[in-house]
Amino acid sequence: MALSRLRHPLFSRSLRILSSPARSLSRTSNSSIFTLGGDHHNIIRPAFCSRLTGIHDRSLKSKWTDVKYFSSSDSSHEVLGMPALSPTMTQGNIAKWRKKEGEKIEVGDVLCEIETDKATLEFESLEEGFLAKILVPEGSKDVPVGQPIAITVEDENDIQNVPASVGGETGVEEKKPTLGGVSDERKSESTSSVVNASELPPHLLLEMPALSPTMNQGNIAKWRKQEGDKIEVGDILCEIETDKATLEFESLEEGYLAKILAPEGSKEVAVGHSIAITVEDASDIEAIKNSVSSSTNQQKAPQRGTKSEVKAQKNNITRISPAAKLLIAEYGLDAPTLNATGPYGTLLKGDVLSAIKSGKLSPKPASSKEKALSSQSHQQVAASQESKSDLKKSDAYEDFPNSQIRKVIAKRLLDSKQNTPHLYLSSDVILDPLLSLRKGLKEQYDVKVSVNDIIIKVVAAALRNVPEANAYWNVEKDEVILNDSIDISIAVATEKGLMTPIIKNADQKTISAISSEVKELAAKARAGKLKPHEFQGGTFSISNLGMFPVDKFCAIINPPQACILAVGRGNKVVEPVIGTDGIEKPSIATKLSLTLSADHRVFDGKVGGAFLSALQSNFSDIRRLLL
Repeated sequence: MALSRLRHPLFSRSLRILSSPARSLSRTSNSSIFTLGGDHHNIIRPAFCSRLTGIHDRSLKSKWTDVKYFSSSDSSHEVLGMPALSPTMTQGNIAKWRKKEGEKIEVGDVLCEIETDKATLEFESLEEGFLAKILVPEGSKDVPVGQPIAITVEDENDIQNVPASVGGETGVEEKKPTLGGVSDERKSESTSSVVNASELPPHLLLEMPALSPTMNQGNIAKWRKQEGDKIEVGDILCEIETDKATLEFESLEEGYLAKILAPEGSKEVAVGHSIAITVEDASDIEAIKNSVSSSTNQQKAPQRGTKSEVKAQKNNITRISPAAKLLIAEYGLDAPTLNATGPYGTLLKGDVLSAIKSGKLSPKPASSKEKALSSQSHQQVAASQESKSDLKKSDAYEDFPNSQIRKVIAKRLLDSKQNTPHLYLSSDVILDPLLSLRKGLKEQYDVKVSVNDIIIKVVAAALRNVPEANAYWNVEKDEVILNDSIDISIAVATEKGLMTPIIKNADQKTISAISSEVKELAAKARAGKLKPHEFQGGTFSISNLGMFPVDKFCAIINPPQACILAVGRGNKVVEPVIGTDGIEKPSIATKLSLTLSADHRVFDGKVGGAFLSALQSNFSDIRRLLL
């Protein structure tokens, strides 16, 4: 990972401000801890800079939410916390300390190299002094942002008075790295529901990884390694179904797979949740298995008690709805055995129907009066049994479990329809020139391309002619952002849901190149093998249902994109055509219906009209694709 110098005009400005008499650096106590980042809601750079330097500026309205003060009667010192060197950084690794304990520090000196989630950056000192104590040694992994990593002092004589740690004084405990970069605190949290980590031999706890930016949970599709198997660096441990595709989880260290905590087929496993335990020595496998199994068995009993208590609470029926009373009387059920889900303990009709469909019914004890009348109500009972069978038939259904991809699609499309102002523009184009080009490519050059392949090229050329259409709406800035490249997302239906692989720089590629890439991406999408860079991004989407009997339809925009083009099937129609003699004659033509769904914040009538006009021209004169 290349070193990236953490220098920016903003930091130079900060140092100039420090020397300015208009603002001064104030301290309210003898020692303080400085951490970088913090306020994710306010991304104003000057406020971020004030956090770095300790500048108080009322106009920025920044609060010292990330600064904790520590008092010490022995010496005046500062506790440096792990900085947030990127917007997405939550933890970092200490790659190398460039200063040693006791060395002099000047403003701008590099204290250490920190490996973030993006790159390896240099952490510079913003004040002069002496590096008194290194709290997190070189090579430490997964150090959370804000955790103390070093102590500095202003006077060299104060170095000997600095405490060995800041845990006792400040309430901030020093987190020492453990095997695989998993801290003891984090490991105990993850394994608390399974086993006490202190009772286990040296091991590494594997957690559900975040394999895409939007992933917060995943499904274990398949384990490629079994318990006891040897693991090498780069081996595929399991296949994880994310909100986008099924991806492979590779091992970063060698060892043995001791215990699988999330079995194959596990659904909606949260990111960060423990899924497996690995060890370095094969002799530790049995100890891991035995400890985890015994701990799991001990926890099953209280869970059962909890379920029974919940069930007892549900059975507190205070009221019965009229419809529920009729069903109870009709089927001869015992009301106290039913679960009431209505407000204030009300037994509803749906509660009774659920009990009937489950088949777990408790008949009501018959009284002497009911026994005497049983012979007279024989016909009524027969009728009720007949209606009961009809009810079962009419209420029969089958649950169809949603894949993780379908759940995310449903949520995103609902958000798009609710929050994006959709503008719909329709136009019919003549498809015959396109069909002639396709036929000529096959007969003359033996190049087989689909109608959709040529449409991708037509749309890409139209976006190049009307660059205002190749844009999106930036919610944070409340403005339109023009895209530099033309990347076309194509909708591909799979068993797990709709996927949108991307043809990047489509305007610069030939039709045959687009055709080959579409086939390759579509095959990967259906197999669930798309890589993140193959489906993330895109500037414009095309949804083609021309292979079905769909004449026209309106598609829903896929945020953050601003457009999606819905393509229907081509139909032969009779069109008036003016011949060479100037006389209008009927002619048969193939028409194609196009419907553009656009974000009205990006598209107005002028931009939409210009884009559809460019599409019309490209379809009518297919030679424009060569320009």
